[in-house]
Amino acid sequence: MILRLSTAAERGAVAVIAVLCAAFLAFFSMRTALASYFVAQETLEGFSRATRLESSNAENWFALGRYWQYNFENPDLDRAVAAYRKALSIDPISADTWLDLGTAYEALGDSSSARAAFLSAKRVYPQSAQVGWSYGNFLLRQGELDAAFSEIHGAVAADPRRGAEAFSRSMRVDPNLDQVLERVIPPSRDVYLDIIQGLADEGQTADALRVWNRLVAMRPQLQLRRTFSLVEALRRKQLIPEVSRVWQQAASLSGFTDLRDPAGSVLWDGGFESGETGLPYTWAYSPNAHGVQIRQDCQEKHSGSCSLRVSFDGQSDLNFLDVCHIVPVQPSTAYTFSAWVHARALSTDQGVHFMLHALSQSNFVATSDILGSPDWRQVSVQWSSGPNVQEAQVCLARSPSDQPDNKIRGTLWVDDVALVNARPGTPQP
Repeated sequence: MILRLSTAAERGAVAVIAVLCAAFLAFFSMRTALASYFVAQETLEGFSRATRLESSNAENWFALGRYWQYNFENPDLDRAVAAYRKALSIDPISADTWLDLGTAYEALGDSSSARAAFLSAKRVYPQSAQVGWSYGNFLLRQGELDAAFSEIHGAVAADPRRGAEAFSRSMRVDPNLDQVLERVIPPSRDVYLDIIQGLADEGQTADALRVWNRLVAMRPQLQLRRTFSLVEALRRKQLIPEVSRVWQQAASLSGFTDLRDPAGSVLWDGGFESGETGLPYTWAYSPNAHGVQIRQDCQEKHSGSCSLRVSFDGQSDLNFLDVCHIVPVQPSTAYTFSAWVHARALSTDQGVHFMLHALSQSNFVATSDILGSPDWRQVSVQWSSGPNVQEAQVCLARSPSDQPDNKIRGTLWVDDVALVNARPGTPQP
């Protein structure tokens, strides 16, 4: 529509109206901006000035209420309540305001008003994880465990990141672990793993194992690395049989059910098939250490899909100790260690060999050196664990040479490494 103005007076009137409208909008825009500026100062004066500038803005009153509630130097819960109620008179569907009002009432000792505020938050936003969490914790503090557990269960289902804290808080009021898991914690893999990690970090290995056993019963898909905290906590307490069991279960749930390790071997992934490194019972090595490169090689192998390739660059007389593996063993037990090796132009008089020793001791046995360019062949050595020995370590090693031509070059492949009980009837860890 085109407005046609025939006289100068009419055009003048329209211009005046336009100017007034612009001034009106500019005034309110400036007032809003100024109020936001004062709120951003996060001071009592700033919050107060914001409420005076825009007294109909619920967010300003909410900010003032939070100042009075959470100001550690000069809190005033009564003023906080008054500010929250003013905010709710403007915006009665703010769940955050209802929650803070409930918290303020509870701090004042008015449990009845606090409950009413929390319930108002639930009516406003019934699906909110934060609302369920806050109300559930209020009920927990009131000793109403059934209702509290139900609310917290819903909050964790909506936001699984709260699982470990929900478990910890619930155990403080009801130390029945199985009951807390049943009533508070949804059957979620990630929630259970977070709880296990928290218990393991605190050294509560017995409870961590109970949660682990329930997790295993769910048959979830896992990442092997998620078990690191539990495995290390068990190792610190020398609970090696439990470590071995947890490791085997975790490996199975991580999809490593067919690594083709030799029958009876207690050394996991002797064929370098998994690609996992740097964990308690995996191979550990430095891929780009000085003078050597170490890689999984899925072209050259003795069996299975892959082997490990160790390439020396011929620049150094290396004192080499790498490619290590920690292995659970039985005390006072005889073992046969073996590995298949293949080399190409491996130089110097000091070759490469495997060393095997108890993790807590320095005495070791070693295989014969690998030199030159042998085709695939097996090296082996006998080893016996001592009393109280529960873990051994296998490493690939090379000693420095005292010959003029001492800079080692060439390539070594390793595959099908095994540590087998020499008396098959003896139980394995």
